[in-house]
Amino acid sequence: MNTTHIHLLLNHIPIIGSLAGSGLLSWGIIKKQEAVKKAGAFILFIAAVIAVPVYLTGEPAEESVEKVIGVSETMIELHEGAAALALLIIGITGLASIAAILSGRSRNKATSGLFMATFILSVMSFAAMARAGYYGGQIRHSEIRNAETQKPAGSNETKIKDED
Repeated sequence: MNTTHIHLLLNHIPIIGSLAGSGLLSWGIIKKQEAVKKAGAFILFIAAVIAVPVYLTGEPAEESVEKVIGVSETMIELHEGAAALALLIIGITGLASIAAILSGRSRNKATSGLFMATFILSVMSFAAMARAGYYGGQIRHSEIRNAETQKPAGSNETKIKDED
């Protein structure tokens, strides 16, 4: 297993984790259930932690596919920028999640505000992660690219045959 495999194996976890954590956190906020809010916040924290190795394995993954026929350099660049933003947002969400969980232990009045802020950040995290994943999927899957992101025919990129 190499870094490309690790990237492809883990990259869905922050997307799904931010969605699941956001949903669970919102349910806990609506129902006023502390344990459910903490579970949602914990899932968001785990998604943030896993986003780090996903991001760090992105560059080696790029190097392994950038010369493969059908791979879009444009999509790689869009994905890379979206991933950096998504990592920043989910990192902040992960920190807010831990702050909310720890605040909940002391029954602090600010706890409900922290959980609400974490929920808002979690929605932003999911949007950013989904966007990064959308661009990432288009790197290799030309059938889902739109016309604006297609590499023009006859581009000066060096291509090699895919050995899958």
